[in-house]
Amino acid sequence: QVQLVESGGGLVQAGGSLRLSCAASGRTFSIKIMGWYRQAPGKQRELVATMDTAGLTIYADSVKGRFTISRVDAKNTVYLQMNSLKPEDTAVYYCKAHSVHPIVEAVVDDYWGQGTQVTVSS
Repeated sequence: QVQLVESGGGLVQAGGSLRLSCAASGRTFSIKIMGWYRQAPGKQRELVATMDTAGLTIYADSVKGRFTISRVDAKNTVYLQMNSLKPEDTAVYYCKAHSVHPIVEAVVDDYWGQGTQVTVSS
């Protein structure tokens, strides 16, 4: 079992910055990938950025150069630094942890945070 506790989000003007934080607890040793997804009104949830245990990152094209995902040394917290925010970044942002069974690697679990609202005003 993995629990994700998010913080951050809020209202910011276009061009501003926010930093989201997601702290994982429980069976954190099993987590292989952590990342952020977002869902805007009337749209499907989409990947924003992910990072695996080796530090490999994936970014959505729409946020490359503006957003940065990072993890602390303890490997139990992931951040999303969001710079140069645009109104189209407005969405609910969700933290996700992808867990792999330590022995049976085909057995996986996904865990989600509660979501945090990010609103970017013009």
